[in-house]
Amino acid sequence: MKFFSRISPFAAILILIALNSCKNQPDSMESKYTNHLIHETSPYLLQHAHNPVDWYPWGEEALEKAKSENKLLLVSIGYAACHWCHVMEHESFEDSTVAARMNASFVCIKVDREERPDIDQIYMDAVMLMTGSGGWPLNCIALPDGRPIWGGTYFPKENWLDALDQLADFYRRDSAKAVEYAVRISEGLNSMDAIIPEANPAPFTRIDVDSMVLPWLPKFDPVEGGPMRSRNKFPMPNNYLFLQRVLHHTHNPEIEKVLDLTLQKMARGGIYDQLGGGFARYSTDPYWIVPHFEKMLYDNGQLVSLYAEAWLRNPDPLYKRTVFQTLEWVEREMTSPEGGFYSSLDADSEKEEGKFYVWTEKELRKFMPGDLEWYMDYYNCKSTGNWEEGKNILYATESRAEFARQNGWTLEEFERKLNGINEVLLEVRGRRVRPGLDDKILASWNALMLRGYVDAYRAFGEKKFLETALTNANFIAEKMKNGDGLYRNYKEGRATINAFLDDYALVADAFLELYQVTGDPQWLEKADSLTSYAIEHFYSKEHKMFWYTSDLDPALISRKFEMNDNVIPGSNSVMANNLYTLSILLEKQEYADMALQMLATVKPQMPSYPGGFSNWGILLLKQTYPWYEWVITGPKALEYAQELESGGYLPNKLVVPAVKEGPKTLPLLEQRFVAGETMVYVCQNKVCKLPVKTIREAVEQIK
Repeated sequence: MKFFSRISPFAAILILIALNSCKNQPDSMESKYTNHLIHETSPYLLQHAHNPVDWYPWGEEALEKAKSENKLLLVSIGYAACHWCHVMEHESFEDSTVAARMNASFVCIKVDREERPDIDQIYMDAVMLMTGSGGWPLNCIALPDGRPIWGGTYFPKENWLDALDQLADFYRRDSAKAVEYAVRISEGLNSMDAIIPEANPAPFTRIDVDSMVLPWLPKFDPVEGGPMRSRNKFPMPNNYLFLQRVLHHTHNPEIEKVLDLTLQKMARGGIYDQLGGGFARYSTDPYWIVPHFEKMLYDNGQLVSLYAEAWLRNPDPLYKRTVFQTLEWVEREMTSPEGGFYSSLDADSEKEEGKFYVWTEKELRKFMPGDLEWYMDYYNCKSTGNWEEGKNILYATESRAEFARQNGWTLEEFERKLNGINEVLLEVRGRRVRPGLDDKILASWNALMLRGYVDAYRAFGEKKFLETALTNANFIAEKMKNGDGLYRNYKEGRATINAFLDDYALVADAFLELYQVTGDPQWLEKADSLTSYAIEHFYSKEHKMFWYTSDLDPALISRKFEMNDNVIPGSNSVMANNLYTLSILLEKQEYADMALQMLATVKPQMPSYPGGFSNWGILLLKQTYPWYEWVITGPKALEYAQELESGGYLPNKLVVPAVKEGPKTLPLLEQRFVAGETMVYVCQNKVCKLPVKTIREAVEQIK
């Protein structure tokens, strides 16, 4: 867009923006200064509560102050897991000279992007329009009414001071020009959400699936897995979940190679915590070896689901071990006493990235008795270190079975030796200074981990996984309830932020999955209630999509749609899948119509950007390949349902178990009960096959 070149006075500064995105939590600071963040619950905001910058949280107080004093807004956005956010804090926001300049000319607002993704989305889009790139920390200068005029990411201290002086002087000298910039940027923001519903949807076909998948496959790295020619590699769980479902239908060996190569490389790589379980957010190299050491709840919840499903498809012991070890980490380090899940762990401890996780040879020899070479060899450790400054990241390049064979051990012997040392090192590591914990609880992220526990229970039948899932589901339903809707956040008994569309979509999704393994109608009812609420307060009849924010929320400068799937599936794609599932369970054709209209609207974009529409692709598969409803009734319905789930890979199904008839019988359950018997009905397109009495017989019916 040509008009953005008119922001040229600041071009030299923008070139200096660093695009690093990471995590950190600083140590406690003396309370020489206290600002308006002191009453917040977000750990990220509280970290800045004693900066000399007179920070405000986003809200009417700050906006009114800017308007009454005719000052520019300085909106600084980050999150507790962001390393460069904290670098900028240490360099600039803790500096009294810098703070004085900020306070003199700006009303300064701090935003936790994880609590307020609606604000982050607007200013990130603005910075992308202005500079062509984005990241965190995100720093945006806006008019008193919130319309942005300038922005960037990380700035070294001197560049930040120069920018502040130029911007303050520019606004004093030519506020009319600033308004002109704001108008043009706002026009650009609004044009980004131009959605035109598909007026005449064509039938969905398998060609639509092929047009997504076949051109996509050559873009995967055939040696290391993940995307080709990628400097950094991010796990993108929904991409691989979609491809795994396509593989089930098409048996394409190229997809199978991409999946297993990527999943094995990730689980053996340094991006995975080989001692404690759990994945870091991404690797800083193309080999999955050097992580950015932060651990995020949303990644790990989805990766648990992915590896659990992968194990059903291909029972590789690595996949099972990854699920169990990751959930042990969640239980050990990420679960609140009330059953909620915390948000993230920092990359840094003692102000040093990765210090908690890495080992020097001297440390390894100190804590490991006897022969060390085989352990060093398996995890690729070197006397000089395999990373920086003599430090070693633990990662494996071979399977345990292959390494044991090469060394003349049985697999059982090797695993006994390896696990024994790993337990020692994990205990030693636990005595180190721990990375900072962001202990806020977010509805959408909790739903992803709740879904992970449900999927782990499906695959492995471990009762403790289901118990944890139920504890968390009840926590969300009780502690995060906001009238008929939801709160987004919870910490120490306080929930303050009205939920966004991703919260409604992902919680409803998790409840629908929980219903399928418990048969408890309350989870279906809650999912339907949340969906109805979202339709009332988020749905746009004009665009036939869901806004990201509720009509009950104070209006921002732009109201956005979240269309694309990213590291978390887009909220509209999750909602469309939910609507389709509910349409079957409740026989609500209007829900199916809404879901398929949404899919038809995005379908033209799906072939050109399959990674950004993979969750939409899962809905597409339900329209183009066989999809079954498994109705299981009678005293052993839940046992049969679990036998079905763990007995093999059948992703193209909806399970409806019921031990007994309830006061409100679902249409799918009507006239399906036989006294004293457990019956299995396989249905498709509202037509059911003859009932049978075993899962084995039912599976034979769909072969």
